[in-house]
Order: sequence, then structure tokens, then C-alpha cells
Amino acid sequence: MTKAKALEWLVLAMGGACVAIGLAHVALGNAAVPGAGGAGATVDSLGRFLGATFAGYGLAWLWAGRRSPIPAGVVRWLAGVFLLGAAGRLLSLAVHGWPHGFQVVLMVIELVLPPVYFWLADADEKAAGTSDLGPRPDAVGRRA
Repeated sequence: MTKAKALEWLVLAMGGACVAIGLAHVALGNAAVPGAGGAGATVDSLGRFLGATFAGYGLAWLWAGRRSPIPAGVVRWLAGVFLLGAAGRLLSLAVHGWPHGFQVVLMVIELVLPPVYFWLADADEKAAGTSDLGPRPDAVGRRA
């Protein structure tokens, strides 16, 4: 598999997963978060709102994945937001201690995937001979 195809697959998978997770949080509220079942109406309201926001974040990944070439700058920004989420989990861990084990697994994923996205971000643009700044002069005859 080429780096460009790996990027496309990972971007679309991330988008689909984020939309599905976000919509699950909108539909299920606290029940979507292991260990948060009795968190109350305020946390349920916040979780459902953030679920909708996360679904929108997933739609941004899907939008990027449907571009040709996939825009490296957008991938880097979206991966940076994901990494910021991991930093938030690390801060919570430092302040409040270890969360439910499922949240730890999510934190590991959130720490591991962004460097992969940063590494692959420009693979499709390179394959197409373009960049966020437009076509490269040596890209004549390549796909746009």
C-alpha cells in the first residue's frame, strides 16, 4: 500500500469513526461513556453537546478524505486537534488519577495516531505533484 493510499484509508476511517462515536454520544448520553452512567443531567447535557461537536469533527475528516489530493494542511490541523484531546486526557490523569480502562485505551490511540497523520499528511499531495500552495512546476502531466 502506498503512503497516499494509507493516508486516504486512515483519514476516511477516522472520519467515519468520529461521526459514529459522536452520534452515539448524542443518542446515548452518559450511557455512551463507560463508568459515567450516574454522572447526572449536567454531564449528560455536556456529553451530548460534545458528541455533536465530535460528529462535526468527523465530518471534517471525511471532507478532507474526499478531496483530491487530500490537503496536508487540513490533515495536520485535524491531527493536532486530536493530539490536543490526548493532552487533555493526560492533564485529567495528572489532576484526578486513572480513568476507566477504556479511556486509557482511547488516550493511547490519541497519542499514537497524530504522529502517523503528521508523517503521512503530504503523501497524497506529493503523489499528485501538488501542495497546499498549488501545483508544482515539475508536476506537468500528473493527476490534479
